[in-house]
Amino acid sequence: MDTKQLITAAINALEYSYAPYSNFKVAAALLTKDGRIFTGCNIENASFTPTNCAERTAFFKAISEGIYDFEAIAIVGGKDGVLNDYCSPCGVCRQVMMEFCNPDTFQILMAKSSEEYKQFTLKELLPEGFGPGNMGKEKNR
Repeated sequence: MDTKQLITAAINALEYSYAPYSNFKVAAALLTKDGRIFTGCNIENASFTPTNCAERTAFFKAISEGIYDFEAIAIVGGKDGVLNDYCSPCGVCRQVMMEFCNPDTFQILMAKSSEEYKQFTLKELLPEGFGPGNMGKEKNR
């Protein structure tokens, strides 16, 4: 999978964002090791706590389809869906990634466009992450 294609898939998913309260639209495109892409968008809620981030939406869609092996995720976001800056995954999303991804190899792309992006490993964004290895398991599932 080409990096530009993954970022473009995330940008295209922005149109589905449901962000009537913050107007901060976020979308993600999750690449599986077998080359499939699962997209997600943020879904807000009036009581805020049930709000779900784009990254977790993509992960939960893939996991609900029996997919557990991931290679990379592209994340885009901005006020009213305008991509002026890089959109970093929140701590909860990083923790979900830690549950299902190898922190040394899983790639996180934060993009302003298909041409302008930053790339990190999960370990770079969550250096002392707590995951299945801390519980005596290699990876759940």
